[in-house]
Amino acid sequence: MADSEEAAAMAHSFAQEYFQIPVVTRAYTTACVLTTAAVQLEVITPFQLYFNPDLIIRRYQIWRLITSFLFFGSLGFSFVFNIIFLYRYCRMLEEGCFRGRTADFVFMFLFGGIVMTLFGLFANVFFLGQAFIIMLVYVWSRRHPLIRMNFFGLLNFQAPFLPWVLMGFSLLLGNSIVVDLLGISVGHMYYFLEDVFPNQPGGRKLLMTPELLRAMFDQPEDPNYRPLHEEQQGGDLQQDD
Repeated sequence: MADSEEAAAMAHSFAQEYFQIPVVTRAYTTACVLTTAAVQLEVITPFQLYFNPDLIIRRYQIWRLITSFLFFGSLGFSFVFNIIFLYRYCRMLEEGCFRGRTADFVFMFLFGGIVMTLFGLFANVFFLGQAFIIMLVYVWSRRHPLIRMNFFGLLNFQAPFLPWVLMGFSLLLGNSIVVDLLGISVGHMYYFLEDVFPNQPGGRKLLMTPELLRAMFDQPEDPNYRPLHEEQQGGDLQQDD
């Protein structure tokens, strides 16, 4: 009896913490975890998920436009590393500069996804999720230029260098840096169009969030909502106080 009550309390606590995660971060992270679990359980295979323009256009396998952003490989170091970065930086963006602006955050997702898909037609990239994470990291790092970072306890640097440090880490692991460059490029495009160009002489805001998205996603904030502190330690990468 005591064990069942303890299990119920733990389940309730987990549910509370889970639903405290902001909606976009919660939805995307959950979709990535469930997709990887489905592959591990052999419910689906990566061949059904990867980005293939020919199959999308000729065989109408439209789902590949989405699933190519949800799979980070089989369970292992790479998957855990990507999920930690996805959860951390997606949540900090949503709770920070996009707080109360869920529609704008969703629009950034759509912008990044569409541009990466167009680049993917020429870059021969099969899975775009890692590039999407790099885009999120890039936007966050450019909007927090004064934060100092510590990578694996070996390297100290300012936040804007974080995407380049991650690219160097990929290179050291023997991975292709095309995905990292794609994420950095799209992240810079968004940052320039949203934060830089509108503030230039003669500049104007080009990225306008559709009213439909505002009607769907912009709602009053929950008074019991607890944001993730941006100076909290996360994974193998820390921010110095």
